[in-house]
Amino acid sequence: MVADRITVSLDDDARDALDELVSQTGEGNSVLVRRALSFYAANYQAATAEASVDLEEYYELLAGGEHALLDIDFLHVLLANVKDDDGEWPETFVADVDRVANFHAAEYADRFDTLGELLDWLSVCGFLTVRESSADTFHVVFPTEDVKWFILRFLRKSTRDLPFDLEIEEGVSKVLLTKIEP
Repeated sequence: MVADRITVSLDDDARDALDELVSQTGEGNSVLVRRALSFYAANYQAATAEASVDLEEYYELLAGGEHALLDIDFLHVLLANVKDDDGEWPETFVADVDRVANFHAAEYADRFDTLGELLDWLSVCGFLTVRESSADTFHVVFPTEDVKWFILRFLRKSTRDLPFDLEIEEGVSKVLLTKIEP
């Protein structure tokens, strides 16, 4: 094996990261830089594609400890089994959904300035698929009627403190959401 030598300039963040890896692994700088380069090359598409934004958001969601990965089938099963024998949502469940939405309303007021930002965030969570129709109007598709009810209930409550109002037009399988200036 012929070893090519290169000189690399590291900024403070890169230097700190390399030092931390050396400390954690006991490996030398050259070994770690070679591994990092190989890893980047193997994962180049994921690291440079638009989807990498989603990966960063997934990481942020999971790293905080207040979110968890949930197989979408589990969500469907949970929602389908919450309903009572008449197919109605129990009052306690509706109250709990509203309590979570109300908590998020305060968080969302400081976090989102546009409807698009909010919908992008919820689509990262996997609850819906969004297509922008215009600057202030979005077509939203939900995987099931139960998820549609659940997320629309959540949206109606959690968006109350945003700097705009939300108009919701329900279709058969999709919903039209429009930002309305108050």
